[in-house]
Amino acid sequence: MQKYSLPIVAWGFLVGILTLQQSNANSPSGLQTIMSNNAQLERLSSGFRFTEGPVWDRRGFLLFSDIPANTIYKWTPEGKIYIFRHPAGNANGNTIDRQGNLITAEHDRRLIRTQDDGTIISLAERYQGKRLNSPNDVVVKSDGSIYFTDPPYGINKEKEELGFYGIYRLSSDGNLTLLTKEMIRPNGLAFSPDEKKLYVSDSEKKHIQVFQVNSDGTLSNGQIFAELVSPKAKSVPDGIKVDVKGNVYIAASEGVIIFSPSGKLLGKIFVPEAVTNLAWGDQDYKTLYITASKSLYRIQLNIAGIQPGESALP
Repeated sequence: MQKYSLPIVAWGFLVGILTLQQSNANSPSGLQTIMSNNAQLERLSSGFRFTEGPVWDRRGFLLFSDIPANTIYKWTPEGKIYIFRHPAGNANGNTIDRQGNLITAEHDRRLIRTQDDGTIISLAERYQGKRLNSPNDVVVKSDGSIYFTDPPYGINKEKEELGFYGIYRLSSDGNLTLLTKEMIRPNGLAFSPDEKKLYVSDSEKKHIQVFQVNSDGTLSNGQIFAELVSPKAKSVPDGIKVDVKGNVYIAASEGVIIFSPSGKLLGKIFVPEAVTNLAWGDQDYKTLYITASKSLYRIQLNIAGIQPGESALP
């Protein structure tokens, strides 16, 4: 990939952090183990149009999308920003497969893989002969299968062919399976550490569902895991990430909302802009990178996240 310098503002700037503790003062907050008292939220770069899809590349840098700019950017630990790909199919969610290849959900209505040499391979564009809506977010299971959501964001209603908004599984042999079409606007998704559960946000219903992942990779027993309710209104959930202890981190309108594996609210990382998605990064995967509207942020945490394409359990 060619590298181009960008006129994007890139710097490290501490903007502070506020957390919402558990209401029961007699119970120690889970945030005490997740985050140090002196943890700081740092704005790394700004001036984008709408950031999404952060993912840490194992070679030591972060990739993320700017959907309306039709660009995937590369951020390096030296604070440099480069264009990784433009045009980029109005890329949204990104992840890394077990071979280290970039997997991208494009609003241009397909799921793609970028090989190490830059070759782009289309993985899925149609289901039963009809075009996908607008692949949104994507995660890779440790067996190599790919799960992705397909709401209608980014396309006109008259261009929809399927008539529903699904969650799909693409097996390692290329077989595309519709797992469910019951959610209104399926969006972000993430596996539990043992990969026996799949969390999926519904941006329309403003809640998170959790599904049982069966031995054949299908989903069953979908239930409400958490509803996002702020003091003023229901918050819109977007991307999801899970740490190695099973805590669930939700990208939402007012910041990052953190739940225990049982669905108990642990607290919030308040961010100055609406948060769209999250990624674990750095060598120890204890840094949470945050895409939020026009900016990129990060915060150091105490618990490692799950690496893309890997199970947290042996």
